[in-house]
Amino acid sequence: MTEDAKTKLTPREKRRAKEDRLAAFSDAVFAIIITILVLDIKVPDLDSGQSVADSLSEVGPTFTAFVISFLLVGMYWVWHRGLFAQVRYVDVNVLWLNLLFLLPLSLVPFAASTVGEHSTDPTALHIYGAVLIVVTLMRIALNSYLNQHPGLRYQDPTKTQKRTTAVANALPLVVYSIAMLVAVWRPWLSLLIFFSLPLLYLGLVALLKADPRTKESAQDLS
Repeated sequence: MTEDAKTKLTPREKRRAKEDRLAAFSDAVFAIIITILVLDIKVPDLDSGQSVADSLSEVGPTFTAFVISFLLVGMYWVWHRGLFAQVRYVDVNVLWLNLLFLLPLSLVPFAASTVGEHSTDPTALHIYGAVLIVVTLMRIALNSYLNQHPGLRYQDPTKTQKRTTAVANALPLVVYSIAMLVAVWRPWLSLLIFFSLPLLYLGLVALLKADPRTKESAQDLS
């Protein structure tokens, strides 16, 4: 079956369905999210007799939330970039699924700000985790739709590639859930678990690429 038959797109539809505008729009949203994150870090005012070092300690929780959120948003950007490097055309469903992926992602600055202001409050950490879980679920939904419509890609993913991707997609859900559970007893440990996710994800990808059984199917993971 040819690519034309699989995608069922006319030449005019193909011109309208190129993925470059979607990628450009998404990159802009990612950039704005990261910019908003850093804008939340403000230099504190010095009180009488207070040193700069003392005042900077006040922004510690906000800075921690920024670093964690920056790495997580960056992780999702790398994944998004890698996914759409494999996409040849997009249909209206992909456009909407991508928007629904960006919707909870745009709430990360709000969730990070909440954690920065209330880093020892389990509710703040639960809000943060819930936002990230929804982001991950929308990531899975977008990836699943593209798997179900292989004609939109340059190359059909194999069953092994789909299984490998599913494992990589499931890891954040497990980590976020653990971090939310731990938040009730050890808020600092919850933050550490959130912070560890990019390292755990990269470690999982490295293991999949090192295993001969999954090496080829893991090459497109980011």
